[in-house]
Amino acid sequence: MKIAFAAVSIAGIAIGLAMPTLPMTAPAPALAPSLAPALAPATAARRAIDPPTETVIERSDNGHFYTLAEVNGSPTHFVVDTGATMVALTVEDARRAGIAVDPARFAVIGQGASGDVRGQDIMLDSVVLDGKRVSGVRGAVLEGLPVSLLGQSYLGQLETVEINRGTMKLR
Repeated sequence: MKIAFAAVSIAGIAIGLAMPTLPMTAPAPALAPSLAPALAPATAARRAIDPPTETVIERSDNGHFYTLAEVNGSPTHFVVDTGATMVALTVEDARRAGIAVDPARFAVIGQGASGDVRGQDIMLDSVVLDGKRVSGVRGAVLEGLPVSLLGQSYLGQLETVEINRGTMKLR
């Protein structure tokens, strides 16, 4: 079971990593993470005890959905990746979230379209997007990941994730 989960997780991460190379219905030049649209919480910040019933995220010009969430209390920029099995963090984002990361000890944790995927499995204390808190979120820190991915280990705990044209709605 653990091997099957790892295989599915790696496949999701590989798909997420390949997404920037997949054609969109309206192709746009890919943006480097530092050139990504200014990121802000999906809607106005609210108290965790009063989370919004719906979070709306608009598709960016490059076809991706970007948002800002908190990982272990640390603000983190994400691409919302419905094809990624789990949350995947950059080395920098993981360190900001207080996760001990040593790239020299990364191991091959899967195969992607361009070869081995190296990193380390992690468990996040919490991920919070617009007041929607999920505790005990499985994830990975990946070598060379340009932007963190908000995947199904978080999204799958929400009531619904809906994409219609250029809008993603999370409930």
